[in-house]
Amino acid sequence: MVDYSKWKDIEISDDEDETHPNIDTPSLFRWRHQARVERMEERKKEREEHEKRKIENQKKVVETRQKLSSTPADSPDLDSLKKALAQLEKEEMEIRKKDDEMRKKEKTTPWNVDTISEPGFTKTVINTKPARPKDENMTEEEKEQKMKKFIKENEKLLKQFGMLRKYDDSKQFLQQNSHLACEETANYLVIWCINLEMEEKHELMAHVAHQTICMQYILELSKQLDVDPRACIGSFFSRIQVAEKTYKDSFDDELEQFKTRIRRRAADKVAEALREAEEEERRARLGPGGLDPVQVYEELPDELKKCFDAQDVPMLQATIAKMPEAEAIHYMKRCVDSGLWVPGKNDEEPTMKENSGKEPATTTDDVD
Repeated sequence: MVDYSKWKDIEISDDEDETHPNIDTPSLFRWRHQARVERMEERKKEREEHEKRKIENQKKVVETRQKLSSTPADSPDLDSLKKALAQLEKEEMEIRKKDDEMRKKEKTTPWNVDTISEPGFTKTVINTKPARPKDENMTEEEKEQKMKKFIKENEKLLKQFGMLRKYDDSKQFLQQNSHLACEETANYLVIWCINLEMEEKHELMAHVAHQTICMQYILELSKQLDVDPRACIGSFFSRIQVAEKTYKDSFDDELEQFKTRIRRRAADKVAEALREAEEEERRARLGPGGLDPVQVYEELPDELKKCFDAQDVPMLQATIAKMPEAEAIHYMKRCVDSGLWVPGKNDEEPTMKENSGKEPATTTDDVD
């Protein structure tokens, strides 16, 4: 006969009762559910350990009885085997008693949302929920190739989604192009946001950022439910349109944090691009000896700087002649290595370059 007694006491769902308005309701429901799941896990672990002890005891009883039956009556081990068997049988009785207690405990435990739907028998289910795609086994190179192919095939659709403004339009668009509900779309939108911010299109960036967070929420929901993101499109947009204040505040807070991260990342990329441009410019102006003419000029004594500023070779000759020989050789070598000074060859005239790196001015005398 079917035992209907368990239906008398069913544990209420975690989110079924009302809470005080000052209580963080979602967190409370999460904690309740977690506590109940932990209790269920403890009972499951207790049952598994009990079954393991039961099997081990039965095995030892059988082995001991076999040894006892094959031991001669005059054997010195006979008494110890009898004592061991008596102890095992006593333990067996305790295990049976524990069995009865656990069955009674399970019978009186109220059902809840996690146990009320447990199957009474196993069966094959054909219509299973769509599994979430997994890319864990792909290499970074394979992921990059997949991303490039996805963008090439869908960039026009991705931009259309990024420009949509109404939730209903976004929902309908994604349902018609459900293959866009994936990590590649979220990654493309993030990169697009960074580029827009770098181009100082702040309002457009903020709009695309909103669409990015919508996609990330869909992906996060699919992870929590362990289903394909396409199955979460309708449920997300339906919920966000009638969302409670806490849910909407959470969404808006995540959006603001995301825009802050985008602004920071865009600023970093602009600064990085400037550094690279400056470094490229510096490498382009390096002299034959690998020195930077701007840096060398800044390190020259003021009297030598005046010579280069005036592009006056005689003044330079006179200044060098007044300096100690070692010091003069040091500075002129650095000027040659940086390209500030180009010595003449044979009948050619030496040239003197301005400190800014502009076209060199031709002089008429060599500096010895």
